[in-house]
Amino acid sequence: MKATELLKEEHKGIKLMMDILEEICKRLQSGEKVNAEHLEQIVEFFKTFADKCHHAKEEDLLFPEMEKAGIPREGGPIGCMLSEHDQGRALVKELSVAIMRYKIVEKTTDQIVENSNKYIGLLRQHIDKEDNILYMMA
Repeated sequence: MKATELLKEEHKGIKLMMDILEEICKRLQSGEKVNAEHLEQIVEFFKTFADKCHHAKEEDLLFPEMEKAGIPREGGPIGCMLSEHDQGRALVKELSVAIMRYKIVEKTTDQIVENSNKYIGLLRQHIDKEDNILYMMA
């Protein structure tokens, strides 16, 4: 199995967790209470698996090899992916704060939904670019 195929497989797990978060957001928007611990576990998945495991493989292994092969970091697809990784980290951090607020005052769901939707939107298009452009280049 190629390294990029493994990364694509990991994307499937990340997409599944985004689908779950999306469903939880729908429930929150309809006024349903959700277990804050479940939200925290989802965030932990994104921090641990999506970022520290998956993104680390890209940043520490794949991207440097692509740079050695002549694909530029600055002004190229690698720089774009790195920027999006940073954007995702910031959104996950904001989502964590929103969940802490939700644990204190359950009516504070707007920030959870807003940050979740931004993160999901960013990650869906990010994964699409990696699967269909960047990994093909690699």
